[in-house]
Amino acid sequence: MSIGEAAPPAGAHLTHPDGRVTHKTLALVVVAISQLMVVLDATIVNVAIPSIRDALHVSSEADLQWIVTAYTLTFGGFLLLGGKLADRIGRRRVFVSGAAIFAAASFLGGIAGSLGLLIAARALQGIGGALMSPAALSLLTVIFAEGKERNKALGIWSTITAGGAALGLILGGLLTEYASWRWVLFVNVPVALLAFLGAERFVPESRDETAQGFDIPGAVLVTGGLMSLVFALVKGNQYGWGSGKTIGTLLLSAVLLGAFIVVQRRVPAPLVPFRLFKSRSLAGADIGAVFVGAGIFAMFFFVILWMQVVNGWSPVKAGLAFLPMPVLIGVSAGISAQLLGKIGPRPLLTVGPIVAGLGMFTLGLRLEAHSSYLTVIFPSLALVALGMGAAFVSLTSSAVAGVPHEDAGIASALLNAGQQVGGALGLAILTAVSTTRTSHLTKQFIPTGQHDPRLITALVHGWDLGFLVGAGFLLVAGIVMTSLVRVSAHAAAQALKEAGAAA
Repeated sequence: MSIGEAAPPAGAHLTHPDGRVTHKTLALVVVAISQLMVVLDATIVNVAIPSIRDALHVSSEADLQWIVTAYTLTFGGFLLLGGKLADRIGRRRVFVSGAAIFAAASFLGGIAGSLGLLIAARALQGIGGALMSPAALSLLTVIFAEGKERNKALGIWSTITAGGAALGLILGGLLTEYASWRWVLFVNVPVALLAFLGAERFVPESRDETAQGFDIPGAVLVTGGLMSLVFALVKGNQYGWGSGKTIGTLLLSAVLLGAFIVVQRRVPAPLVPFRLFKSRSLAGADIGAVFVGAGIFAMFFFVILWMQVVNGWSPVKAGLAFLPMPVLIGVSAGISAQLLGKIGPRPLLTVGPIVAGLGMFTLGLRLEAHSSYLTVIFPSLALVALGMGAAFVSLTSSAVAGVPHEDAGIASALLNAGQQVGGALGLAILTAVSTTRTSHLTKQFIPTGQHDPRLITALVHGWDLGFLVGAGFLLVAGIVMTSLVRVSAHAAAQALKEAGAAA
């Protein structure tokens, strides 16, 4: 039996199969660095998008969104496969493979001379991240003994996960402004190599000897189907919504996603065990996570463009403008975790999306070309952050509490994948909505140049409509979750404590 399936050793040291003794803290540093890189990379590129647009001569906002979507789609689409591969063939082996892929993809993106190559590199980064992240979290649970030792390690992991997005915005701004947008990708290369070498030296191998097979065709089919759907949404305005190209791509998406469902019902070890969705609470949490991701992710994309493209803010200033968000998310999540054991998740699943949706709705109604940060942007971001903190805590507890203990890991992974896929689809939908609105407005005049005030106003009004649709997605999320989730206060609080260890 491997170290992964034996009880994790107590104490501060690990003994490797070859007799080497290393400190557990070093293993924690290795996996924590990897998680920081994966989480950070979901946002670090956002601040650089305007610079990438200028450097690669990209004229279409719809094409730009692929820089974000390519990463989140492949990360979400292959996340469950990454966890299964880690359990079956070795967690350290999959971890270092993911780190190697991430490093290579980051270098490829950094030298990219075209948008197509950059998007391909971002997709490959997502695959690398999908291998690293679940393997790293599994390694924590087999290295650190259950109880105080593991809780401390998981606390560090959770802090990094919560703060990584904000750090990505700030670091992305600094690198873009004082080096080059290419360094938001190059910076991953030494970090990934450090994780690779550190894992080989300090992290023991482990695997689940009882783990069943892994469903590679399922991961390829679902990711391909979702990418086809996003492509149709992004290009629909350009090709025409009734054109053969758009309809053909939508049909391809339907065929691939239909084949995915068929495969899941026939393979012995499916990527997505549909039996889990017999739980109304898990189904409600996962569907809600898709709509929450769809409603929120596009906000960062649009607001960054408003800050830098419309108002000429520097990348550093734009990154710092988002800094209050993770602080408020942390405050809201902490309060919500305390309330969870008293009032249960349903009130939080109602209030959280409503508060976040109100922030998006306010942006949609009030954002103009030169609105004030203090009176328009900050209050809206604050509402979104407070709502996100409440929603994420209650979502996690509801998903895990809705299934048997032995399925808690896959339930947590499904929730994470749902948020990523929802974010990618939401960004595509809201970009399509905003560009359609902007195109309609610009047909009413002939722009005199890219700085024509009428063109800028049309651009911002397109984003406004995107914010309003995003608020609608959050409202749907609240309705779905409130209707389906049935978890007691005690079960939700207990599930939240166990969610990290089970993942």
